[in-house]
Order: sequence, then C-alpha cells, then structure tokens
Amino acid sequence: MADSSRSPGPSTLMDVARQAGVSPSTVSRILNGTAKVSDDKRQAVLKAIEAMNFAPNQMAQGLKKGRSMTIGIVVQDISSPFFDETLRGVDDGLKGTGFASVIVSGHWNADEEAERIRLLLARKVDGIILLSGRMADDTVLNFSTQRPIVSTGRALKTRTALGFKMDNEYGAYLAVHHLIELGHRHIAFISGPSNNADADERLAGYKRALQEASLPVDENLIVEGNYHEASGMLAMNRLFDTHQHFTAVFAANDLSAYGARLALYRKGIRVPDDISLVGFDDLPGSSYTTPPLTTIRQPLYDIGRIATQALLRIINGEAACGEVPPLELIVRETTRRVR
Repeated sequence: MADSSRSPGPSTLMDVARQAGVSPSTVSRILNGTAKVSDDKRQAVLKAIEAMNFAPNQMAQGLKKGRSMTIGIVVQDISSPFFDETLRGVDDGLKGTGFASVIVSGHWNADEEAERIRLLLARKVDGIILLSGRMADDTVLNFSTQRPIVSTGRALKTRTALGFKMDNEYGAYLAVHHLIELGHRHIAFISGPSNNADADERLAGYKRALQEASLPVDENLIVEGNYHEASGMLAMNRLFDTHQHFTAVFAANDLSAYGARLALYRKGIRVPDDISLVGFDDLPGSSYTTPPLTTIRQPLYDIGRIATQALLRIINGEAACGEVPPLELIVRETTRRVR
C-alpha cells in the first residue's frame, strides 16, 4: 500500500525529518551547516535526502541568512556576442549555487551604469558583476561599500571589490608582432573609440610592436572605429579613399575585423593572398568567417565564470581572489607571409 502519511508532491523538510527519525530543526541545521550532531544522525538525514530526492528551498534558506539569492549583472551591450560569451560563463558559474541573476545594460555610459547599479541595490541583490564600463574606479569602490562588486576591465582589490583586467597592450603587441614576423611592414590599424581605455592600450601595443621592429608609426594608417562591424567597413573604405599603402590590417576587435573583411571583399581584395587581417577577442563566430579569422583570444567565458566564483566567495565572507588565463594569439587563415 502507498504511504498515506506522505502528502503528494515534492518531498518536504518534514518528510525528510520523519524518514530520518529526527526533528525538522535538526534537518534544517544540518542543511545550513550549523548542527552539532552525531555522525549516525547526520548520515541518516543525508540518506533520507537522497532517497526522497529532496531539494531544499534555496530562497527560503537565503532569506534566513538575510540574502535575496540574486546577483546583479551590468553589461554594456546585451546584443554583443562579446558580452554574450561572458554571460555564458557567469551563468555556468551560478549553476548549483541557488543564486539567480538580474541583467541590466549600461550602454557605455557612466551615468547610466551608476543608475543601473542603484536600481540593483534597491532590489537587494547580494552582489554585482560589472562587465567593463565607463565608471571611474572611485565610483565603483564607493558602491562596493554597499554590496560586493567584481568588475572586468579594471584593476581593483579590496575586501569588497575585485577587478579582472586583461593586458590589452600585450594582446595588440602579439597581433602586430605576428604580422611583422610574416614580413609585413605597412600595417593599418582600425582602432577602438578614442575615449575607451581598452582601445588606448591596444593602440599602444600596435605602436610598441612597430617601434621594436624599427618600423615607423604612420598616423595615416591608423583609423578610428567604434568596435562595431559598420565602423570596420567604413574604416577600410577611408583607407582606400586616401590611397594608403598597406599589406595587412589589425582590427581592435573581431567585430571591426568582420566589417573590414566585407569591405575588402567588395573591393575584390583577397584575404590573405592580397592583404592579411587580424582581429581581437576570438568571438565564437571568428572560427567560421571566410576564411577563419586570425585573432587574439580573450578568455571571455572564463572571465565570466571566474568573476562569478570570486563574487560568491566575497558574499560568503571569504577573501576576494581569482585569476583568468592570459591573452593568446590564435593563428587561422586570414594571415600569410607577405609576397
């Protein structure tokens, strides 16, 4: 016969207590890690949990600890595959933790980012992940006194704030050094926006590689973009319109490289036979361009996952720490030795 003492539906804490022969409060304290009980009693509870497929209510446990069990995430452009890959890492970092995420967009505007963080604080999130952005470090540190913050794109390390900053200058240096090793001496650069720290560092890396090879930095070969596909296409067209001579192009991100590739295609210029092309980011789509794009890999997924794990450690009162893999050159089929 069926056990009439059990109610239909998912198992409850009361069901587990009855099965293990202990009080409900003992089960609760064992789940929260605060119970001082015999090993036999603990094992009985754990066996009952497994046998009854009991899933404790994470939200209820969080409320008892004064938590909302939510993490706020501030991205800059929710349509960008750059942030999409990082968010995938964040999502995997939250799996099995009982935490849910609330995602808002700052649109590369410092005031809007600050407003979004105030909104998240009003919703009582337990911590915030800030993916890049324009806010000053001091502003981020001030917000971190209210809730822990882990940010990408900046170097921070306090009790309640941690930053993960990639070496953009080195990444750009790797890209241009690769082209120089292939014999290229006239290398155009499609930069990011001039008011962006990452873009400034990539420009510095471009120039350092040229200078170390005793090659001149030709300002006419540097065209500003804005990290979007259209700007890469327009930048290439400006280089053609001003009749610049170059055998290779380094684009400050993969999206700009995609636009540059389209402009080259429309001009009947073959990649890499006529002009070599390098991007920066290694977005998922870069393996499937025609031809597949040589680029600098940013560990976007790892950044999201490690940033999430670091934030959860801070929330749990542990030391803020974490390290992401370095940038690396990924050589595919858009670069070749100059003829």
